[in-house]
Amino acid sequence: MQYRVFIFGLIIFLSTHFYSFAAQPPPFPSYKIQEVASGLNYPWSLAFLPDGGLLVTERTGQLIKITDSDVSKLITGLPTDIYVEGQGGLLEVVLHPDFSINRWLYFSYAVGDDDKNALQVVRAKLIDNKLTEKKVVFTVTPFKSTPVHFAGRMAFLPDKTLLITSGDGFDYREDAQRLNSLLGKTIRINDDGSAPTNNPFVTENPDSPNNYVFSYGHRNHQGILYDAQRNVIFSNEHGPDGGDELNIIQAGVNYGWPVITRGLDYIGSRISPFTEYANMQQPRLDWTPSIAPSGMAVHQGNLFSELNGDLLVSVLKFKEVRWLQMNGVKVVGQTSLFKELEQRIRDVRVHPDGSIYILTDSENGKVLRIIPSENE
Repeated sequence: MQYRVFIFGLIIFLSTHFYSFAAQPPPFPSYKIQEVASGLNYPWSLAFLPDGGLLVTERTGQLIKITDSDVSKLITGLPTDIYVEGQGGLLEVVLHPDFSINRWLYFSYAVGDDDKNALQVVRAKLIDNKLTEKKVVFTVTPFKSTPVHFAGRMAFLPDKTLLITSGDGFDYREDAQRLNSLLGKTIRINDDGSAPTNNPFVTENPDSPNNYVFSYGHRNHQGILYDAQRNVIFSNEHGPDGGDELNIIQAGVNYGWPVITRGLDYIGSRISPFTEYANMQQPRLDWTPSIAPSGMAVHQGNLFSELNGDLLVSVLKFKEVRWLQMNGVKVVGQTSLFKELEQRIRDVRVHPDGSIYILTDSENGKVLRIIPSENE
């Protein structure tokens, strides 16, 4: 009997210690942080231009072009009806997959006023440093009276349809479960703003909001990307007090908010008694306590090639970038990066060469580039 107890204890000891060794994340390569631009007013999103420049949105309502020569130029022609309040303002900017040919870009922003506001997406051509041929391609309905939870992230799919994240408006969280409301959804449109005929909830009524819904049951998803290597859509999402999520977005799937959540209301009360429910998708990763994820990128490139295939998530609450080590679509480890900056990080992007760009979230925000130390 004593022998059996000894063997059992030894097995437990070895398995526990082996797991602790195996679970140790790999070291992040030595790096150098370069300042690309500063003096930005709450930068929110970054896009790489084919000519080597950058486009950066300021939530307070400006679009900036930054060139290789460290010259910042204001892009003119933005709409005059940007609603800058709370979490609202100018949000995401993305380039059309054929931007080098057609010069189309898309930007999301809040429109309206305190009593009636919504997320809106506009397509425009970037000619020199001016936006022309502007067209509203999508407006989230119904309008709401809260200046928060707009979502606003966007990503193109290989078929050149555009995904748009729409928040639940905070006070309208039940709408996340209603297909006739576009709050709390992942929306999919054609590049001209029309509804794809193969969306999962298309109806015979051409004016139905259902036609644009790709997935539902979302709270406020602040990062979305298409990963070409895995052929999946990753998204991160703000929970309330706890319950932040990493999800793989699939057509027609219900992600549960507010019926299932691991988070609490901000006053400490339970939002729902359920953390799981029939026909509602569990997150791939739950962050409780909340980390407040924002932007997200999948790493590919020659620089930091050790990270290729892993996810990078910018984090507001803990002032870092979270490196998610991946095995297929499974997260097998997490590492906090760049905490020495002591800055809320609003967005993270990976340049085609593999260098990492981040935006710090402040009234004196910066664009920073991270490269390996040997590339100084």
